[in-house]
Amino acid sequence: MRLLECKDNNEFSLTKDLINNIPAYTILFHMWGDDDREVTYEDLMEGLGKSKARYQKIRFCGEQATRDGIRYFWVDTCCINKTNAVKLQKSINSMFRWYRHAVKCYVYLSDVSIPNDFYLNLESVFQTARWFTRGWTLQELLAPSSVESFSADYKRIGDKVSLERLIHKRTGILIVALRGYDPTQFSVDERVSWVAKRDTKHEEDMAYSLLGIFDIFLPLIYGEGRENAFRRLREEVSKRYDFNKLPKSGVEDHSKFTVPFVRDPKFVGREDIIQEIANRLEIQRRVALCGIGGIG
Repeated sequence: MRLLECKDNNEFSLTKDLINNIPAYTILFHMWGDDDREVTYEDLMEGLGKSKARYQKIRFCGEQATRDGIRYFWVDTCCINKTNAVKLQKSINSMFRWYRHAVKCYVYLSDVSIPNDFYLNLESVFQTARWFTRGWTLQELLAPSSVESFSADYKRIGDKVSLERLIHKRTGILIVALRGYDPTQFSVDERVSWVAKRDTKHEEDMAYSLLGIFDIFLPLIYGEGRENAFRRLREEVSKRYDFNKLPKSGVEDHSKFTVPFVRDPKFVGREDIIQEIANRLEIQRRVALCGIGGIG
């Protein structure tokens, strides 16, 4: 794992490839732009990159890490040598673990701006922010314990705790998973449903982005196509969990309705109870409503 180290002159440089004794670090979560605008590993090794449009978000991450008292940080665009197939594969298979061990993670929402003296409608912001629609950002939401969101003008919006209900509403991920993801607590279908409406640049990444979610490892074969990537993922999940429930074509809608009754139009009132049930269902899967028979 290569990190960026903040220097005393407000510059930063890549560390050697760290294996043991990795220091405390932060991570930047962001949406990739065009390849020629992102700062790459080669740019940093050659002392280039400052003139690229996306350099500023890397500098922001370093400055925010320094404000939080952390000297090291990691950014996927420039900390991975993507020309080295072995390094790339190791990094992608390690990302979930790296995210989980990070002290803090910063989400940079490049399409969200907050003008001064402007009332921010967070629900509206989350509905339009494209970061929530990307395949790789699923594990970025689940793995770390501390995630803080920032606007394009580097203003803090909130953290995963304060924004959990909005994140749940935007993504469909249960709040209990956002608070502490345990892969043994969620079915295969449920986890696949979280990525169903997301997009990735490369079609194979839709499957590869689930590796950390299922705690499995696969060799990356870009060019194999989505169907083959999901076939290999299904096979590995079946070995690991001893069942095979991943949809054959990747992701499908697994919505279910099991109560064979329509809502009674004569039923009125109980709004407080209904709202409490709705609130609890954001956090947990099931709610039992108990009472004496015949009292409604």
